[in-house]
This record gives sequence, C-alpha cells and structure tokens, in this order.
Amino acid sequence: MAAITENDVLQALSTVIDPELDRSLTELDMVKSVRVDGADVHATILLTIAGCPMKGTLVSDSIEAIKKIPGVDNAFVDTEAMTDDQRRELRIKLRGSEPVIPFSQPGSTTRVLAVASGKGGVGKSSVTVNLATALAQRGLNVGVLDADIYGHSIPQMMGDTDGPHQVDDMIMPPICHGVKIISIGHFVKGNSPVIWRGPMLHRAIQQFLTDVFWGDLDVLLLDLPPGTGDVAISVAQLIPGAELLIVTTPQAAAAEVAERAGSISQQTKQKIAGVIENMSAMVMPDGSTMEIFGSGGGQTVADRLTQITGTTIPLLGSIPLDPNLRTGGDSGEPVSISQPDSPAGKALNSIADKLVKRKESLLGKTLGLGISKK
Repeated sequence: MAAITENDVLQALSTVIDPELDRSLTELDMVKSVRVDGADVHATILLTIAGCPMKGTLVSDSIEAIKKIPGVDNAFVDTEAMTDDQRRELRIKLRGSEPVIPFSQPGSTTRVLAVASGKGGVGKSSVTVNLATALAQRGLNVGVLDADIYGHSIPQMMGDTDGPHQVDDMIMPPICHGVKIISIGHFVKGNSPVIWRGPMLHRAIQQFLTDVFWGDLDVLLLDLPPGTGDVAISVAQLIPGAELLIVTTPQAAAAEVAERAGSISQQTKQKIAGVIENMSAMVMPDGSTMEIFGSGGGQTVADRLTQITGTTIPLLGSIPLDPNLRTGGDSGEPVSISQPDSPAGKALNSIADKLVKRKESLLGKTLGLGISKK
C-alpha cells in the first residue's frame, strides 16, 4: 500500500465544509499544518475565534474525512484561533475589501422575501420562522433577518442561545435549525427596549445586510415590522428585488389593514409573492372546525391586491389556529419541523412547497452561448 502523503490529507480535508462560511477548510486556508506518522495523521485547523461554536463539528468532520484515507489507523485534529491578520485576510477573501449588499447585486440568485403585515399580532414572525425552517428542511440555504427592530423575537422563536460572533469587521450569524439568523435582539442587553428614530433604523438594516456574512443563500426572509413605515421603505430601497409576503387573519378588519401593507408595492415597485392567512379555523378534537376570527380574510386581501396591481396575487395557504404553533415558538422548536403532521405544520409545509416551486427567470441573464452583438 502506498504511503500516506500530506497531499492525501489536504485532499480529504477539502471535503470538510465550514457550516458558517459555506466553504471548505482548504479553500479558506484553515488547515495550518499536517503531519503523517506512519498510519497516524495529525492535523491542526484554524478557527475564526477561540470559542467558535462550530469547533466540535469541524473537528469531528475532519477526523471522519481523514479516516477515509486508505491506510489511516488514527486521526488527531487540534485547533488554534486565527490571528487578527488571518481573520482580516479571511474577511477580504469572503466579502472583498468593500462591503456591499450581496442581494442587490446584478446576478444575485437569492430570493428575498419580505414578510409584512398591516398590523401587529397576526403571527407574522411565527410564519417567518416556520417557513424558514421548512425551506431549510428542503435542502435550501436560508437566512432570516429580523427587521422588526422594536418588536424583535426571532432569536427566541428559533431557540438561539449562541448569538453572533465577529471575524474582523464581519458578523458571523448563528445557525439554528439549519437557518442563519440575525436580530437587533442579539445586541441589546436583556429585554431592553430599542429607542431609535428613522435614520438609525435604516442604518441598522443596512448593516445587517452588508456586515453579516450570509454566504450563498437560496432564500432570505426579512421579518418586517407591522405597517408601511421606515423599515419597509428602507428594505425596498436597499433590496429593490425583494418580494412581499403579506400575512393577515380571516377577520375582515385585519384584512382591510393588510391590504395597505400590500398596496405599498405600487409605490416601491415590488412584486407580491402571495398572501398567507394565519389563525384560520381551529380544528377541534372531534375533527370539526371553529372559525374564531371569521373566514375569507386572506382571499379578500389576495383579490383586492390582484385588482390593485393588475397581476394575479395568490392565496398561498390558510394556517389553522393551532396551540402547537404557539408552543413551538415559545420553545424555539418551530412546528413546521417539530410537528409537521399537526394542522399548522401541514399548512406551513404546503406553503413552503409552493414557494420552492418558483422557477428562476432567465430574463436579462447571459446564457453564455458565445454570441455577441456587432
């Protein structure tokens, strides 16, 4: 059997992907050293910070990869923290020297969904976290930006206990249930209120989009605050291609207010991906249903927005009033993945399936056919 070489080990480690950075260890120059001693292999990998939350995963994945090399009996992996210079080089490699909003760049394939509502209390944040986790379960790379600065709740609803950490001037978001998340709640002490005026809200959203390393996302969901205020306008300015997802309840009064949240698209030139009706009929133990908040509000909003925009706005689904949805949010275990067979879980997964099915448009994209204009 041929002797194990350093190149064999590096090739094996090239299959180990850093979950936070979405790149291999070798691509990011995170393999500091390799030593082969007969059938024993010793490797040292670099971590972005000493307390990197992915340390255990990276070490175990590296050991597993090395042991797949024919002839290896034992694999030993040590870790060291990067120096400031190494972190700076990593940041430039990942994001470039000048921070930009990746989702507003030409050629970006990330679908940005801004989850909006006309008023608070309709379950917008619950819908956001459940759709995010359901989409991640389908193999998509998903991120959630908690743009509800005053009423932030995403970290708790996603069960986040780690929080973000910093690599040079780049923020690494925590990963919960396979979803990258960021929230102003990560940066305030305890349950302190955020007392900001409009310009600071805009700057916060801008920083979350530029300073956070999101990686190659398939879908980014933004949990907007209720209404059509500063944040909704900022998102439209910063990410012109963002689509609106309107959340309402069956109640007629709520539907009327939700219509306003959707009609902002006429001024901002945004597309509306659809309407979601939350708190629909409650399924009783005997299988019957009770329409506590009435019925038809979601379809009413979809119909009115179709008239206003001149394009068909679908009602993506109706989520029944289900206690499991509330308990899942309180425990940080979204019902779409913790109880997918519950009434709410089934409805949310059905909506996620509809969002996944959208095909990427080729409009305005180069097909690489080698044909050029004369």
